[in-house]
Amino acid sequence: MRQNLLILIGILGFIAGVVFMLQGLGILRAPITSPMIGSQTWVVRGGIIAALSAILVAGVRLVPTPAERKAARRAIDRD
Repeated sequence: MRQNLLILIGILGFIAGVVFMLQGLGILRAPITSPMIGSQTWVVRGGIIAALSAILVAGVRLVPTPAERKAARRAIDRD
């Protein structure tokens, strides 16, 4: 359950980071009055957020779940 929550947070963070980058680059111009549009600061911040979120998702996927650990122990015990 915790693993799924962390993956969801990572995916949402990645999407937010990409949106920030697109607004900073001036590609995504919504909302019209956003101070983020055309700002290089948000390109950098969005890239950092997207990269950290991707690392979070990858890291969570590398850590085995309790069920996977239990199955691995059983396989070792059988040998």
